[in-house]
Amino acid sequence: MWERIKGNTVAHSRIRTIVFGLALAATVLTTASCASGSPAGGAAEPAGFVAKSSATPTATPTPKPVILVKTVDVSEPIPFGAVSVDDGNLDVGQSAITTNGSNGTKTTTWAVTTVDGVETVRTVVSSVMSVAPVDQVTSVGTRVPPPPPAPEPAPVADGGGCDSNYSGPCVPIASDVDCAGGSGNGPAYVSGPVYVVGSDIYDLDRDGDGVACDK
Repeated sequence: MWERIKGNTVAHSRIRTIVFGLALAATVLTTASCASGSPAGGAAEPAGFVAKSSATPTATPTPKPVILVKTVDVSEPIPFGAVSVDDGNLDVGQSAITTNGSNGTKTTTWAVTTVDGVETVRTVVSSVMSVAPVDQVTSVGTRVPPPPPAPEPAPVADGGGCDSNYSGPCVPIASDVDCAGGSGNGPAYVSGPVYVVGSDIYDLDRDGDGVACDK
């Protein structure tokens, strides 16, 4: 009886040893599989294999550009012109500004398009003359002035009379005598024609035909 009990005890002890050994072997195999990246009982992954995540990446939304269109009025000057007109109230060679010129103004309306605050397109909507220019007017003289009046003959010097070298109108005796209406400066003048009967001491007969102050 005792021998049978003893034999059963030894058998049970051996069974426990075998079960423990199998459990230990399974634990070692599982640990090795996890360390190599392969599931227990599965084939090892090839070298360089990178596991991919199954999560779908979220795309970053693209901001929508801000587009604005506005109208802008731009004013710019219109230069005035210049004209000349004849004026009979002014002598030849004279001129005067009778109307002052002034610039006009042109207003242009633009349609301006901006994208995110940056101008991209500019288009003309309308262009009008808001102020008309005024031309500058200059009057130019056309009147011919009359000739200056002939100087009055100088009075005959004391003790004078008429110079005997001339006949016709009286040629006064003076320091110098010139033809009236000529370019001489006197001081005495005579109106011709005057005939030279002696010496032409006053050089009145410029052309030497014997008749002085005949032109």
